[in-house]
Amino acid sequence: MKRCPQCNRVESDDALVYCRADGTALISDSGSFSGDAGTAKFGSGAVSTEIETSILPHTTDAAIRRGTAPTTVLPVAPASGSTRELTKPSKRKAWIVMAAAIVVVTVIVGYFIVGKFIAGKRERAIESVAVLPFENKSGNADSEYLSEGLAESLIYRLSQLSNLKVTPRSSAFRYKGKDVDAEKIGNELGVDAVMSGRLILRGDDLTISVDLIDVRNKKTIWGEQFERKMSDLLATQRDIAATITDKLQLRLSGNDSKGISKQYTTNNEAYQLYLQGRYFWNKRSSDNLKKATELLKAATEKDPNFALAYAGLADCYAVSYYYVGERPRELMPLAKTYAATAIKLDPTLAEPHATLGFAAWLLDWDKAGAEKEFLRAFELNPNYPTAHHWYSRYLRGIGRTGEAFREIKRAEELDPLSLVIINNVAENYIDRGDLNSATRECQRMIDLDPNFWAAHQTLGIVLVKQGRYDEALAEAQKSTQLANRSNASLALLGHVYARLGRRSETDAIIKELEKRYAAKAADGRDLAVVYAGFDDKDKTFAWLEKAFADHSVMLAFLKLEPLLELLQSDPRWKDLERRVGISN
Repeated sequence: MKRCPQCNRVESDDALVYCRADGTALISDSGSFSGDAGTAKFGSGAVSTEIETSILPHTTDAAIRRGTAPTTVLPVAPASGSTRELTKPSKRKAWIVMAAAIVVVTVIVGYFIVGKFIAGKRERAIESVAVLPFENKSGNADSEYLSEGLAESLIYRLSQLSNLKVTPRSSAFRYKGKDVDAEKIGNELGVDAVMSGRLILRGDDLTISVDLIDVRNKKTIWGEQFERKMSDLLATQRDIAATITDKLQLRLSGNDSKGISKQYTTNNEAYQLYLQGRYFWNKRSSDNLKKATELLKAATEKDPNFALAYAGLADCYAVSYYYVGERPRELMPLAKTYAATAIKLDPTLAEPHATLGFAAWLLDWDKAGAEKEFLRAFELNPNYPTAHHWYSRYLRGIGRTGEAFREIKRAEELDPLSLVIINNVAENYIDRGDLNSATRECQRMIDLDPNFWAAHQTLGIVLVKQGRYDEALAEAQKSTQLANRSNASLALLGHVYARLGRRSETDAIIKELEKRYAAKAADGRDLAVVYAGFDDKDKTFAWLEKAFADHSVMLAFLKLEPLLELLQSDPRWKDLERRVGISN
């Protein structure tokens, strides 16, 4: 038995060298000792003070790492009636030991909790995914539509899952043909997992290989090869989507499950025509949009109840006026008709509601109708980026610029590499007078795709606003070349020539646009933009009045015309806004 000469604490463990309470070297003691295991009792009377002597006994590093260290009972202060009462300095030392014990326990518990948290993070279900375009290993360009279409269909199906963020096509497909590893793609797109695939088509034999990689830990979650016939394509892509949801550890609600397994058509030929149509639609050029329209019409003929094909047709006619060059009044009614048909066949589709809202505003200048359809699209699919994009343009058109900016930033968040969305972001900055930010966005588009004509178009407008006409001319010429002399690009080019005083070049563009206008292939707005370059208000308003008489869809975006600002102080401008229905 040993005793502490400082605090008179008695220890029964002869192996101890130092006092547990204050660290003083122990001395041999012949005092009494009795009690239960692990408890020292001070004094000989009935009243005694018990102090737990097992503070973290035998706790190993391994036990701490496992989180299995025993719970520690902290020392209790001595009872006031003990025959060997601790002195005040001794009490302070005891409290120091108690505080140290608390720190140790806190570290252990914290280590355990953090360890569990980290383990939970490692096991966290994947919440976001990017589906890359499948590699076409067939050696046949005619099956290219299939490699893109299959990936796009999977994107569409997975997007129906409310608890899964799916990178839209326009961002995921920026990586097509590029040798970029999955981890880098995941970091750039901000997703947990990346899915890639390859396909080989030989006659009617179709081989599809799919890999799903968790980019957080560079781990392949799933890989599988499907040997099918082209006639099984519909069932195959549903099987792949269903398997992915299982591998992503998703718990499907009733509605989500329907989105994955839903049969949009039972006609395999109609489905292939739909994939081809969307393939050309995504290329956004005059010739490709015409091909897309023909293919999607053929899909509806094969299956008159194929709602997605009608939605695709509606999208074609909603944007054709900008790319094809035909008078919008001839095309927009068809966009409304096909969108309404798609909704009648499948009221759960968000896409045709967004298209109907866009068409209602451009064609009819119907603010209430457009707003209703956009909001319905958001109810059905709040993550549909095109709806946010078009809604932003609508809001800009009626002067709700703050809301418009929030909507386009939401669209950008959902589809960060979409060129058309980034272009609208740049236009929003022009509206706000932030030309430096607009320039930055234009440069970002050019970095992503130097041949995207609208990036050069918007940059040309920024340079005009800055009075840098020579630089603006180079961008306008580039835009005109890339856009195959579209009406909008010619209007900008004519405006810049006018600003530079190059009358002969300006007159040549005016004649070309007047000829197109007579053939109902151009808009009065285009010629108004050219004459604004001369600061000729009378001729500019004369062409805007012709646009009004034609009920031009371009007037729905009258407030979005940065090159017509000189007119805004003129009473005729406010009167025109009032008649269109966009006056404040």
